[in-house]
Amino acid sequence: MKKKLVRAGLLLCAGIITLSFSAHAQHKSPVLNHIAIAVYDLDKATAFYRDVMEIDTLAEPFHDGKHTWLKIGPHSQLHLIKAAKEVTEHDIAAHLCFSVPSIDDFIVKLNKLNIPFRNWQGEKQKYTLRVDGVKQVYLQDPDKYWVEVNDDKY
Repeated sequence: MKKKLVRAGLLLCAGIITLSFSAHAQHKSPVLNHIAIAVYDLDKATAFYRDVMEIDTLAEPFHDGKHTWLKIGPHSQLHLIKAAKEVTEHDIAAHLCFSVPSIDDFIVKLNKLNIPFRNWQGEKQKYTLRVDGVKQVYLQDPDKYWVEVNDDKY
């Protein structure tokens, strides 16, 4: 009788643990699907992200001339939407950030294209060296959104 009670108790505990792990495994954190930004001139914004940032465009379903979709991660996109009434200033603290294999090579490209950049402190044509060894620069897209580019290993 004792063996049956012990066995039943162990089975009950195993079942509770299994249910607990199963419930925990079903919980998933949200993942980034897309970021949408309103732009004034869709062609200029698209050219910046496609040609300067070298981000691939994706087919977008609307085909209305008001959207560009770009692939920014395995399951993430940047949506440019022609919706801004004008180009306005944005705070540098609110920025998009992309990592590149070499910030030095990226800076050479920016200089060739005459695209100004700065470090976090505001010094023109300089990069910031973070305490973790990552180099970063900040530049603005045609709508004056800030874009950080760094060499964090991804």
